[in-house]
Amino acid sequence: METLLESIPPLAVYLIVGLIIGAESLGIPLPGEIALVSAALLASRHTLDISPVWVGTAATIGAVVGDTIGYTIGRRFGMGLFEKLGKRFPNHFGPGHVALAKQLFARWGVWAVFFGRFIALLRILAGPLAGALRMRYGYFLAANATGAVFWAGGTTAVVYYLGLAAEKWLSRFSWIALVVAILIGIGLTLLLRERTRSLIAQLEAEHDWETLRETK
Repeated sequence: METLLESIPPLAVYLIVGLIIGAESLGIPLPGEIALVSAALLASRHTLDISPVWVGTAATIGAVVGDTIGYTIGRRFGMGLFEKLGKRFPNHFGPGHVALAKQLFARWGVWAVFFGRFIALLRILAGPLAGALRMRYGYFLAANATGAVFWAGGTTAVVYYLGLAAEKWLSRFSWIALVVAILIGIGLTLLLRERTRSLIAQLEAEHDWETLRETK
């Protein structure tokens, strides 16, 4: 395995990270966060010639470019784009997903773009939805770029230094402590995901009721 990892060119890692995160920011449901975390972990291995700085840079560029393209597409096609996508990809662009994202945009405005970089649902919808809602591009770009720097740079730095410390940490604590920590992290992630799913289901039910009422 070590030999296989050492055979991967660092440039290929940077390109893959940038492309996956760019495509996700464009509106394609890809695992951008997983790609970033995996690359940052690889960078923490001293046997590999992968730079955490370039991992973070590639992720930032991919996020900014992808969101900008998504914004352009959303501005060009408007909210009708989400209706078409909702029919083809209901698990990612269903009425509840879009309604929840719109509520966050209405409440937080440009800050929804910034914080959207840290939330899986908004990471996919932020660019196209900001364009469809006619958010001013200057505000969008500033929030988009700032959020990308904090998310990509922060995630890379945290994972990188955790990777460096992991070996020393595991030498002092038992594997049981590691398993407990992992289970707590998984539990919190599932709890947040379930909360988001409940909100989406509620909004989809309200959307279906309004649609039914309009047809009567």
